[in-house]
Amino acid sequence: MQVTITAVGPDNRGLADPIVHYVTGVGANIHEIQMYDHDSEHLFAMLLRIDWPTDVEPIAVLRERIMQIGTQKGLTLRVWARDEHDRPPRVAICTTYRSEPAEAVLNAIQEGVIKAEPAVIIGNRDRCQSLAEKHQVDFHNIGDERGNPDNTRMVELFDSYEVDYVLLARYMRVLPPSICWSFAGGRIINLHHGLLPSYPGFQPYEDAFSHHMLTFGATIHFIIPELDAGNQIIHQNAFTVSPGTSLKEIKRIGETEHEPECLVEGVRRVVDREVELHFHRVVGMEDRK
Repeated sequence: MQVTITAVGPDNRGLADPIVHYVTGVGANIHEIQMYDHDSEHLFAMLLRIDWPTDVEPIAVLRERIMQIGTQKGLTLRVWARDEHDRPPRVAICTTYRSEPAEAVLNAIQEGVIKAEPAVIIGNRDRCQSLAEKHQVDFHNIGDERGNPDNTRMVELFDSYEVDYVLLARYMRVLPPSICWSFAGGRIINLHHGLLPSYPGFQPYEDAFSHHMLTFGATIHFIIPELDAGNQIIHQNAFTVSPGTSLKEIKRIGETEHEPECLVEGVRRVVDREVELHFHRVVGMEDRK
């Protein structure tokens, strides 16, 4: 069974050794291992993707042993296996102001297009609370009066709702590296309202319009700590407008029609396991069969 282990904590010596020694000692095959030392934040992070022999030791025992190592080393560790539970994957939908992408995902789940469960909606603003109530999904506002998020609370909610995937559905805040690595390995999916890598940042419509572009679009990509890095694209699509179309109309088309459609297709690809993130690159799983 494929298992992803992540470790995050204060930088120190010998943090990875006991984890690697334990899993290989049981007979796990390591497919991917990455370690990072973020000097500016004094943060150690590691991702380990393994093939775990469940016939030798259950996932529950693996998790218990890994958590013991975390306590000894001062690390926060997570053990995630998509196939551990006999249920559809659970998704957390994170929002700020715009509700259209989140609603499109919820509708696609109801219609069976996305085979997942909406576990919770998390916002740094209250704008999407009514959407959560409409679809009978729990809503939590983690933002202060200025929308600054409580990232510790966000992680607590991901864990308490046993979330498999995190969807940033026009969530207009940058996740800190600690969250990116805690849920690394293709578990965080972002909707960027522009074509990457050409138009990163917070105003891609305005940037493309200022360059007299007639083609606009959206990009669905896995999150890694480097903002809008561009090599983790799950799905990307574009729409073209006629010369003279106003920026207001372009944004209306993109925000209310194009972005929601693009997000649904990107999430579907991940949930249906058409794509995965290996070594920070998206791979098509059909090609690997």
